[in-house]
Amino acid sequence: MIFAAGLGTRLKPLTDTMPKALVPVAGEPLLHHVIMKLKDAGFERIVVNVHHFADQIIDYLDANGNFGLDIRISDERNGLLETGGGIKAARALFDPQSPILIHNVDILSNVDLSLLYESANDAEATLLVSPRVTKRYLLFDQSMRLDGWRNIETGEQKGPCSANNPQMYAFSGIHVFSPSLFPLMDEWPERFGIVDFYLKACSDKCISGYLKEDLRLLDVGKLDSLEKAEEFLK
Repeated sequence: MIFAAGLGTRLKPLTDTMPKALVPVAGEPLLHHVIMKLKDAGFERIVVNVHHFADQIIDYLDANGNFGLDIRISDERNGLLETGGGIKAARALFDPQSPILIHNVDILSNVDLSLLYESANDAEATLLVSPRVTKRYLLFDQSMRLDGWRNIETGEQKGPCSANNPQMYAFSGIHVFSPSLFPLMDEWPERFGIVDFYLKACSDKCISGYLKEDLRLLDVGKLDSLEKAEEFLK
């Protein structure tokens, strides 16, 4: 699933006339780069959620023959559902027997997506993390099982936070979600964040971290990151 519904407010004025997913980098839209990375990794069915300038994304996919893939649209034009709500709303579009790789449309990285996907068989969810410096960290016990979240600037914590001397890593926005978790979403509202969901579920379910020490990742969320993105792709 590609999260492509966001308003892209940090990329204004470009996103005054187009969705973030279609902002060009190195001659192709961000959406194109993520689709090609998924296709190269062997994925054949992709769900794309849409909201902001949704018709432009749908028309772009149609014009390119869905890149030879089974691409399905999860329509959020009636209201953005956030990351957790977006997955929940798209439930009927997924193969119920297969894990779901989730990828933000504005993330470029050097991760091997097929390797990440194959590593996720033993957990209900697997989150790609790295030692990247940030203000907000996910906390893991010694077996790399999710145990909490911490804002090191404010001291705020969420989740069980039961591990002694937890390992702290930055989340990448790329993760693998097992359909076995869908029943737990029934009690959640229409709109919610997936990290909050994971932090509640991790006490009973195996939500694991996939550590990539040499992860190179670029969040193409601001205007000044577009030039960096071109260099990244080169």
